Amino acid sequence: MKITLVGNGRMGRQITDIVTRSGEHTILRVLDAVDTIDAAAFAGTDAIIDFTVREAFLANYPALIASGKPVVVGTTGWDDVMDRIKGEVVASGASMLYSANFSLGVNIFLRTLREASRLIAPFRQFDIALCEQHHTGKADFPSGTGLKAAEVVLSANPRKRSVAKQLEEGRKIREDELQVAALRLGSVFGVHTAFIDSDADSIELTHTAKNRNGFASGAVHAATWLVARHVMRPGFYTMDDFLNDLFAE
Repeated sequence: MKITLVGNGRMGRQITDIVTRSGEHTILRVLDAVDTIDAAAFAGTDAIIDFTVREAFLANYPALIASGKPVVVGTTGWDDVMDRIKGEVVASGASMLYSANFSLGVNIFLRTLREASRLIAPFRQFDIALCEQHHTGKADFPSGTGLKAAEVVLSANPRKRSVAKQLEEGRKIREDELQVAALRLGSVFGVHTAFIDSDADSIELTHTAKNRNGFASGAVHAATWLVARHVMRPGFYTMDDFLNDLFAE
C-alpha cells in the first residue's frame, strides 16, 4: 500500500517510522500542513492519512475527498462540522475513516467504559466523571478522545444528559451533567480516566499511553481496512466500524 501523509508533526513522523520499519507499505510522499493541496497531489496513492490541525484539515478536506482515495483522519477538533463533512463524503462516493484515537488499547477502554456506564445506570448512588491528560503542545481542550469517552457515557447512561467542560465559579455541577476535566502537563502522551464513585466504594478505569506506537500502527491498520472497504462500500466510517468488522471475523 502506498500512503500519502498529510502532516509531518509528531504523529506523522511516528507513522513514517512504523511504516519504514515494517516493510509492508510505503510512504509515497509527505505533505506539510501548510502546503496548498489539491487532488492531483495524491496521484499514485492507495491511501491518505491526515494528522494535522483543525484549520489545516478544514482547508484541505475538499481536496482529500476529490482525490477519490480512501482517507484516514486522526485530526481532532472538528466535531462541530462533522455532520456536514460526513454528508459531503457520502454524496461524493468517497471513503473516510475518522477516529480521535487509533490505539487498540484506547478503543478497548471505550468499550469497557460503555459497559460500566450501562451497569451503573440503574443505581443512583453511583456518579461518574472523566479526566484526560495530555502534553502541553496539544491544541484541543478537552481532547477528541475525552469527548468520545463522554459520548460513550451519555449513550449508555440516561442519567447523564450533557457534558460540563468547565464550571463557572460558584456554580455546582448538576446531577445530569457529566464533567470532563482536562489537564495539560509536560510531555504526557495521553491518560484517560473514568471515575465512578458512591458512598461505599469507588471504581477507576484508566488507559495510559506509553508512547505513540499504538496510535500510529492503528492508523496504518485502519488505512489497510479502508482501502479494501472502499472498493465495494465507500462511505464515512469510524474506528467502531473497523473494530466491529475485525471482531466479527
